[in-house]
Amino acid sequence: MLNNLRYDLRNILNNDPAAKSEVEVLLLYPSVHALILYRIAHKLYNKKLFFVARLISQLGRFLTGIEIHPGAKIGRGLFIDHGMGVVIGETAEVGDNVTIYHGVTLGGTGKEKGKRHPTIGDNVIIGSGAKVLGPIYIGNNVKIGANSVVLKDVPSYATAVGIPARIIEKISSKTIIEIKDYMGRKKAIYNDMII
Repeated sequence: MLNNLRYDLRNILNNDPAAKSEVEVLLLYPSVHALILYRIAHKLYNKKLFFVARLISQLGRFLTGIEIHPGAKIGRGLFIDHGMGVVIGETAEVGDNVTIYHGVTLGGTGKEKGKRHPTIGDNVIIGSGAKVLGPIYIGNNVKIGANSVVLKDVPSYATAVGIPARIIEKISSKTIIEIKDYMGRKKAIYNDMII
């Protein structure tokens, strides 16, 4: 858990120009507090201690304004900027190095059983007020515009905007190779920082 916390702090420092130090991020960023409480609740949820897990989850919501269901699966480096009003549902899956702005919902569309929340790939940015709904897949390196309502899958390296969201930009295969090379170098830098 400490390695994840350290990674999360460094990811926020790298992505938020307002962040000045790890101590500031640790003490003053609601995203970090919500993730610490989520990780505790998630461990309890996996041990089938559902009531205690939900209690901790609701405490996190009360303290931070960020609601993360303890059943959700969240990768490393999630940065919830400002955070107020973010909701992440029970069967949602969030990849690594995702940035979510305030007012975002990763929710369901009704009372379906089983997988009913979205799966978000790595390195995704979801703009303020966006709603990503249903058991859909958002690929890696996707950008979702502010206030968009996403109801269908979005392929990797695309930008989706609007109500309902439509894809306005998809990157060429040559650019994808260049981005993958860049991301590989960036990942190597992250790994050096963690060691």
